[in-house]
Amino acid sequence: MRSWRKLAVAVLAFVMIFSFSACTNNQEGNKAETPANAPTETPAAETPAAEAPKDGTYEIALITDVGTIDDKSFNQGAWEGVVAYAEEAVKTYKYYKPSEKSDDAYLTSIDLAVKGGAKIIVCPGYLFEVPVFNAQDKYPDVSFIILDGNPHSGDYKAVVKENTLSIFYAEQEAGFLAGYAAVKDGYRKLGFMGGMAVPAVVRFGYGYVQGAEYAAEELKLADGEIKVKYTYVGNFDATPENMAKAAAWYNEGTEVIFACGGAVGNSVMKAAETAGTKVIGVDVDQASESDTVITSSMKNLTKSVYDALTEYYDNKFRGGEILTLDATVDGVQLPMETSKFKTFTQEDYDAVYKKIISKEIKLLGDQDVSGPKELETPKVVTEVIE
Repeated sequence: MRSWRKLAVAVLAFVMIFSFSACTNNQEGNKAETPANAPTETPAAETPAAEAPKDGTYEIALITDVGTIDDKSFNQGAWEGVVAYAEEAVKTYKYYKPSEKSDDAYLTSIDLAVKGGAKIIVCPGYLFEVPVFNAQDKYPDVSFIILDGNPHSGDYKAVVKENTLSIFYAEQEAGFLAGYAAVKDGYRKLGFMGGMAVPAVVRFGYGYVQGAEYAAEELKLADGEIKVKYTYVGNFDATPENMAKAAAWYNEGTEVIFACGGAVGNSVMKAAETAGTKVIGVDVDQASESDTVITSSMKNLTKSVYDALTEYYDNKFRGGEILTLDATVDGVQLPMETSKFKTFTQEDYDAVYKKIISKEIKLLGDQDVSGPKELETPKVVTEVIE
C-alpha cells in the first residue's frame, strides 16, 4: 500500500511538471510566431467599457500613426473623440500601435483590430491612405474613418468605398486665425516652421500669412511692418537641429513661431523657453505642453471623430464621402479658454470667426495658391528659407 501511495505521488508530480512546462512552451511558441511588424495591443483606457468586455471584443478601434496615443497632437485628438463617444454610448474600444512606420505594419494593426471585434476603425493621418485602400476591400463589413487622407493604391487617385469616410480640415482657416490673432495681439516678427510640405502643412502656412495680412490691414499698419520667417524643416521630429534653428530665429528677433510639424513643436518650445519667447501650437490645444504656447491652431479632431461615430451608430454613416470640415461646422478653432493673449479677446475672436463663416473674409485656397510666395501681402514681408 505504501509503495502504491509513493507511486501515485510521483505520477501526480510528473503530471504537474509536464503541464507547467507545456504552458510555458506554448507561451514561448506564441512569441516566436509573432510577426516582426506586429502592433502593440493596448487597452484604450481604464474604463468599465474597455476593461473587460463580456464577449472579449472591442468594437471601436483606433490605429496610431508614427506617434503615441498621448502625443498632444493628431493621435491624441482623435483618440479623445473615440473615448468621449464610447464612454457616453457604453461601447468597447481599444487602440493599436504599429511597430513601425510602414504600410504593412499599419495593415497588420488593422487586421488585429478586426480580429479583436472592431466594427469601425479610426485611422488618423495621411500615412493610412494605402493601408485603408487595401483594408476597405479586405473587410467590406468593417467601416473606416480616415483623417487627413484619401484611400489610394499608391497613385494618389482617391478611391473611397462605401465603408470608408474620408475627413479633411480647412487648415487655411485655422492658420488664418492664428496669424490674425498674433498680429492683433501685438506681435510683429513672426515665424512659421513647418514639418514637411505636405498639403495640410502648406495650407496652415499660407493661411497664417493671410491672417497676419488681414489683421495688419485692420490695424492700418505700414507696408512691410510685419515680418515672417518661413520654412519646412523636412521632418516631424523633435531634434537638436530643429531646436537650434528655432533658437537662431529667436536670437534674430522673431517673437513667436507657429510650430506646424508634430514633434517639431517640442523643439521650438524648448528654444522659446530658453529665449523667453512664444510659440503657436498646432492640431490640438498644446497649452499644457509649455508656458510659451500662446494659442494653438486647431483642427477639431475630437469633435469630428465623435460626430462620425455618432452617425455610424445612428445608421447615418457617410461612407464613400470626402468631407472638408471648416468654420461653418466648427471644424477649426483657436482654444480661447487656454490661450495666453495680451489684448486679443474672445469678442475679437468671435467677430473674425463669424466673418470666415459668412465668407466676408475670402481666403485663398489650394485652387489659388501653392504657398506663401504667391500671396499678395504688402503689409507682410515673408522670407521663405529653403
